[in-house]
Amino acid sequence: MKRFLLAAAMAVLGTVAAQAADLAAHYTKAPMMAAAYNWTGFYVGGNVGGQWGSADAATTTLDPPVAYFANSSVPAIAAVGAQHVNSSSVTGGLTAGYNWQVNSAVFGLEGDINYFGFKGSATGSALYPCCAPTGFTVNSQVSADWLATIRGRIGFLATPSWLIYATGGAAIADVKGNFNFSDTFAAATESGAIRDTRVGWTAGVGGEYAVGNGWSLKAEYLYVDLGRASMTSNNLVAGGPLPAQTFTHSFDIKSNIVRIGVNYKFGGPVVARY
Repeated sequence: MKRFLLAAAMAVLGTVAAQAADLAAHYTKAPMMAAAYNWTGFYVGGNVGGQWGSADAATTTLDPPVAYFANSSVPAIAAVGAQHVNSSSVTGGLTAGYNWQVNSAVFGLEGDINYFGFKGSATGSALYPCCAPTGFTVNSQVSADWLATIRGRIGFLATPSWLIYATGGAAIADVKGNFNFSDTFAAATESGAIRDTRVGWTAGVGGEYAVGNGWSLKAEYLYVDLGRASMTSNNLVAGGPLPAQTFTHSFDIKSNIVRIGVNYKFGGPVVARY
């Protein structure tokens, strides 16, 4: 009887030991942590795209007491001098900025300087109402080589890697305009030139996707309005100088810009997520 009990006890102990060994051999790993992209930090980048826009140019003259023009010529010159200039070109340049991420919101400040390539001209002619068949011609040329913007950005994260944003701020450009008036009545000529650093405004929307290791790709649309630049001249010549005759020349520039770009963010925290 004692031998039977001893054998039974040894069998039970063996079974328990085997089960304990099986339990010790099986375990579950903790879930691995994955690094989520964090948008906070300083970044630099480049962009390339296209711009299409227009300029409304104007040439007018006054009717002083001692005038070269007949009364009916003044509104005729204004009508021909109201000219529309179109422009389209490739644009591209450099970008730098800083982002702050707060949960799913991203706030930023961004600046860029780009080749703008705005350039266009227009010409119009008409007969003098008083003095046909003699007439006059007005020519306008408008250009802006470069464009810089300083903008705020505010956006939200559709996913941790996908940012949708709106942007707006100041637009700065060196604008140039050249104007010429001539006629066939007395071979009269007049000219005016404008060069001005204009500060206007810009606004737009965009999307940016983080591809990892600090790199991101973006697509963006901006509308730019540089306001109106103007000047006056008293250099009409018709058989001799006529300084009493005042001309006014002016133009504005408005443009649409669509561009793509790549940014690289330096450092910044990486947030762990499961």
